[in-house]
Amino acid sequence: MSIPRTLFEEDHEAFRDTVRRFMEQEVAPHHARWEEQSHVDRDIWNKAGAAGLLCATMPEEYGGVGVDKRFSVIVMEEAARINATGLGWGLHSEIVAPYLLHYGSEHLKQKYLPKMASGEMVGAIAMTEPAAGSDLQGVRTTAVKDGDHYIVNGSKIFITNGYLCDLVIVVAKTDPAKGAKGTSLLVVDTSMPGFTKAKPLHKAGMKAQDTCELFFDNVRVPAENLLGEEGNGFVYLMQELPWERLQIAVIAMASAEAAIDWTVAYTRERKAFGQEIMKFQNTRFKLAELKTEVQIGRVFVDRCVELLLNNKLDPATASMAKYWCTDLQFKVMDECVQLHGGYGYMWEYPITRAWADARVQRIYGGTNEIMKELISRSL
Repeated sequence: MSIPRTLFEEDHEAFRDTVRRFMEQEVAPHHARWEEQSHVDRDIWNKAGAAGLLCATMPEEYGGVGVDKRFSVIVMEEAARINATGLGWGLHSEIVAPYLLHYGSEHLKQKYLPKMASGEMVGAIAMTEPAAGSDLQGVRTTAVKDGDHYIVNGSKIFITNGYLCDLVIVVAKTDPAKGAKGTSLLVVDTSMPGFTKAKPLHKAGMKAQDTCELFFDNVRVPAENLLGEEGNGFVYLMQELPWERLQIAVIAMASAEAAIDWTVAYTRERKAFGQEIMKFQNTRFKLAELKTEVQIGRVFVDRCVELLLNNKLDPATASMAKYWCTDLQFKVMDECVQLHGGYGYMWEYPITRAWADARVQRIYGGTNEIMKELISRSL
């Protein structure tokens, strides 16, 4: 038994049924193949757009439905339930699109948001560089003003949706001498000359996620593609990061819950010394511990979503959710692999894939060490 969730209403649960069917019919049968090719099929984006799974929280005038973020939470949870880590929809719909909505001109909103909602265009955001990870003040990519354009030079790495993206929000220095205050955000259309993508990176996990390097060689970007005001990019990033980090926590808890369900089913079927593995006290007690801890995490994350809906989620609390839930997620995965025995190390088992995929959750979105640093500043 679990504590009933009070976060969702009837229309949310109806939407969950739709999303679950979509995941089971359109995603699950293909995910193993996507892992082999290092990216999902491009047409799954179009199918998701047609089903209303992309950018649903965007206003109707920009192709969305104007619903609250609980609908996006449901998409994330249902993807995590089947460990569909190749889908970069959360970043596309709830990170890239909001930057355009909140800081973009009307021209940029009309140009890109409807196509993002339909799946016609895939969005990415380029923050991390070979020499700048969690410390975004250390980015070296530059955007130098040249008349009515910016000339962008530099490179980015570990970019989610990078291989399939059609537009990318680039974090660049418009005035390197000013440090964080010289950072700006530019929307780069990937068709612009001088922009190139590398092949998807070979990762330890999340193999179906098209993560890659991006290169900018004198890319001429129209000045109208600047998001907000020049030099305010770092401020915009800090304003949007709490929701990004909460999304990671949402996925962590849904993934951990799925891992426990798989392991309960496995330990009831698998036998050792003439009895089900579930009948051993160690198995029952270990699963009881994990179930309890995940339930605690679930209540905390749901409360954070409520705070977000009321515009009361602060950066420190989001950092707490991100670090604690992803640490717990990996603990759950590791314990569940152990309870699967040798089969827990076989790639065809979902727990093995989930274990490998979970490790990066403690790194991206800001490492958990950085999360603790941010939390400590609120003390």
